[in-house]
Amino acid sequence: MQATLLVELLTEELPPKSLLRLSQAFCEALAADLLKDGFLTASSSATPFATPRRLAASISGVLDKAADTAKEVHGPSATAPAAAVAGFAKKNGVAVDALEQRESPKGNVFVARVNIAGGTLDAVLGQKVEEALKKLPIPKVMRWGDGEAQFVRPVHRLILLHGARIVPGRVLGLDAGNTTLGHRFMSSGDIAIQGADAYETTLKQNGRVVPSFAQRRSFIDLALGEQAKQLGAVLGDYTDLLDEVTALVEHPSVYVGAFDPQFLEVPQECLILTMRQNQKYFPLFDPAGKLLPKFLIVSNMEVADSRHIVSGNQRVVRPRLEDARFFYSQDRKSRLETRVPLLGKVVYHNKLGSQLERAERIQLLAGRIARSLGADASLAERAAWLAKADLLTGMVGEFPELQGTMGRYYALHDGEPLAVADAIEGHYRPRFAGDKLPEGAVSASVALADKLDTLTGIFGIGAAPTGDKDPFALRRHALGVLRILLELKLPLSLEQLVEDAVGVYPAGKLAGGTGKEVERFVLDRLRGYLRDLGHATEEIEAVLARPSGRIDRVTLRLDAVKTFRLLPEAKELAAANKRVLNIINKNETIRHEFVRPDRTLMTEAAELALMDGVEQLSPLAENHFNAGEYAEALKLLSRIKPSVDRFFDEVMVMVDDAAIRTNRAALLQQLGTLMNRVADISKLAG
Repeated sequence: MQATLLVELLTEELPPKSLLRLSQAFCEALAADLLKDGFLTASSSATPFATPRRLAASISGVLDKAADTAKEVHGPSATAPAAAVAGFAKKNGVAVDALEQRESPKGNVFVARVNIAGGTLDAVLGQKVEEALKKLPIPKVMRWGDGEAQFVRPVHRLILLHGARIVPGRVLGLDAGNTTLGHRFMSSGDIAIQGADAYETTLKQNGRVVPSFAQRRSFIDLALGEQAKQLGAVLGDYTDLLDEVTALVEHPSVYVGAFDPQFLEVPQECLILTMRQNQKYFPLFDPAGKLLPKFLIVSNMEVADSRHIVSGNQRVVRPRLEDARFFYSQDRKSRLETRVPLLGKVVYHNKLGSQLERAERIQLLAGRIARSLGADASLAERAAWLAKADLLTGMVGEFPELQGTMGRYYALHDGEPLAVADAIEGHYRPRFAGDKLPEGAVSASVALADKLDTLTGIFGIGAAPTGDKDPFALRRHALGVLRILLELKLPLSLEQLVEDAVGVYPAGKLAGGTGKEVERFVLDRLRGYLRDLGHATEEIEAVLARPSGRIDRVTLRLDAVKTFRLLPEAKELAAANKRVLNIINKNETIRHEFVRPDRTLMTEAAELALMDGVEQLSPLAENHFNAGEYAEALKLLSRIKPSVDRFFDEVMVMVDDAAIRTNRAALLQQLGTLMNRVADISKLAG
């Protein structure tokens, strides 16, 4: 018989930030295990349920007994004694006459066809639920009571239903039943689930619980939007908070709260953060993005008169806003520059010194970068000097997420130039994928200096990322460097930037070879970044095989390679280039140094023609390259293809005469330089 299977664990409040992930992982793991052992049908589907106090899964089309399966068992050799063959047949429950002979890697052997009876759901369900729970991404488990059961939170009830039948089983020390509890306040007593298909409806009607995470989220999202629209307001970016709040309520209702407009004198980032992070409220904004003195509350209670809920939440939020106003007022009593010397008491890393030493390094590096960009180095150095000072303010101590943001406000209050204030805030950007970049050359200089100091410092003490572990977020810093250089089109050499970053450290502080290690790491991140943008792997490798140091030109060179590949001559030129590089690599004389070919040693018309073509096109290609006209530089190669084809048709490179052999290889070396100035086109040959 097949029917819907329901599994529910009633728990104490589960971690809200991981609830959705836990429910999905549990449902998927259980369904996969049942499918593997033949308990599901072709039409089976799995649905996860999750509320603050329950994890559940509903799986349709589950069989109470898995289908029998046939299995072939290989036995002794066809030449084995009769007794051995009879023993094999008896062991597998078949007659000797039913055995077949089959060729195998071990020769001709006897094979028994064995029928394996399918298991029963009653016998395995409890174990399968336990196994699914063990696979959940739970960093830390708890024990409760006198038992040995362990889970992310204590579990108090277990439902195992197949249709209307309770499946006997024991999970985390609990015996299966068919009763659960509803809403903590709007429901009372046990709720009996009469059948697996009735679970969701029963909880909604009798328990005042919406068990579907997706349905609760959709309801909250819609209600928030409607309330905001009625108030002529917008909600801003609230996706992460929406998921968290959905995990905190079982029966959501949305109400409107307000706070004293006088609090708006505090930077709105502070008020937004305290409302969202501490109270889980949804701040409201006017269409221009300015914070309004109103917010939305997602309550776990549905009441006819919401005044008590609203007033209670308004009383709770006021002290939080008062704290923000207090920190803001107190912080402004001391200038940022007076806090900088105190950074000497704050350890950045025990092997890299204090935050003050770091500020000094970033200041030096930011100044160098700004000069390279033709920006005001004094402003960049001033911003770098003050950039970490807000770490010692009360507001950032309370809300570390506001570092940089508060530094900008305090710098403006101190009368610092706008470019300095903007750079203090912008030097942390981009903080995450898709985040906006620092604006202006001064901000970009400080942002690059900050990230490069982190990369070189951490690599220099041997703490490079390994596997998935990246405690210093070096991958994010590397991507930040790349995005700034690429998207802001900064004419800077990555090699020089890294060299300067290493150079601001005292001699001997960093391990030898740190600069090259950082460069390789950043370029590896560049490969992934370019693939994410949709560039072909072979085109990326062709460009990066000829690094120019200028990251800002990489996408231009990629576009040129794409254009080159459309030429009818491209495929054959790429193959010829591959042949050229192979010949060069086999010649020890020219393999590691440039050798100018000698015309007097050229005896074949084809090699003289190729020499003429290379000499004619090389300066043209170089001019195009220096002007950033990479597509034009590659298009020139079509003009030399006839000479290349003729050379390989008529000229033998690997002749016995060493001088002529080396001279011809040197000619190909010069050809390779011409062909690979923009990219190593041999990578396109496949």
